Amino acid sequence: MPSKGQNEDSLLRRIAESSRSSRSGTDTLSVSLGIGDDAALFRPKPGYQIILTCDWFLESTHFLRKRHPPDAIGWKCLARAVSDVAAMGGAPRCFLLSLALPRTLTTLWLDLFLAGLRRASRKFHCALAGGDTTRRNDILINITVVGEIPSGRAVLRSGAREGDILYVSGRLGEAELGLRLAQQGQGAASRKNLPTRKHLYPEPRLALGQWLVKNGLATAMMDLSDGLSSDLPRLCAASAVGACLEKAMIPQVRAADVALKHGHDPLQLALHGGDDYELLFTLPPRKAKLLPKTFRGVRLTAIGKITRKQDLLVREENGRARQLRPGGWDPFRDKSIWK
Repeated sequence: MPSKGQNEDSLLRRIAESSRSSRSGTDTLSVSLGIGDDAALFRPKPGYQIILTCDWFLESTHFLRKRHPPDAIGWKCLARAVSDVAAMGGAPRCFLLSLALPRTLTTLWLDLFLAGLRRASRKFHCALAGGDTTRRNDILINITVVGEIPSGRAVLRSGAREGDILYVSGRLGEAELGLRLAQQGQGAASRKNLPTRKHLYPEPRLALGQWLVKNGLATAMMDLSDGLSSDLPRLCAASAVGACLEKAMIPQVRAADVALKHGHDPLQLALHGGDDYELLFTLPPRKAKLLPKTFRGVRLTAIGKITRKQDLLVREENGRARQLRPGGWDPFRDKSIWK
């Protein structure tokens, strides 16, 4: 139960103390005024554009209180939003936290949540600058991230051109498999296997996005949050192009991981699984030789090409092509991940 005298001011003080302990020297240069006034003050660097993004993380829709560790909720709510900054090749600088939770969770649960959030804040060099709190029976979290990128250098979804090669980072479907393992388990989700860790503690590809921008390689880019089959059509629509994927080239979950629980098709996980937060990007063929096979231990895989005709196809090993239908996460179709 909450300690005697627990109120919003004391809760805000705890959040403020947590934010101060998470800041590095570079973070404090961007946030000239943080928690404690009516609003925060952010100081962008000369010659940079500001990136703004926000993300909801809702109990019963995106996580379960009894199944997801509080520190994982704290980590993931920031990682999800920061991934949008990575998708443009930018660097996160600070964030706002809007948090609604029951009074019964303002002690130990909140401490653990803030510990995970603080760890993510340090990892991503993204300082907590402010936000809002209120009381509610279920947990609602909204994160707004402020980022920076050199003026005119942001990689958009709209830059893909016919003939560009389509790449993804990492393996696709690992987080979806981790979700399914958590759905099938009892009690709190285990962190012992790779798929579950990726579901609980995703890592946005910030360094990769920034490296692609620095070297002028990517023509279009986005992060994979809802699944390849749902996110690729968005990139293609923004660029007014189509795409043809090579089934044999799509990096899938390892057989050893799938074997943890039978009945999971690696290709279906890779095509339709969400929450991977890998980068999907395009390169002109002439620049493909400049891209390494791995970047800081993360695989970079060519999975297809951009086409002029605005179809989305998957080519089988026998050369036949079939239409790719969106089958990833859609909040207006799927009310909860806990079906």
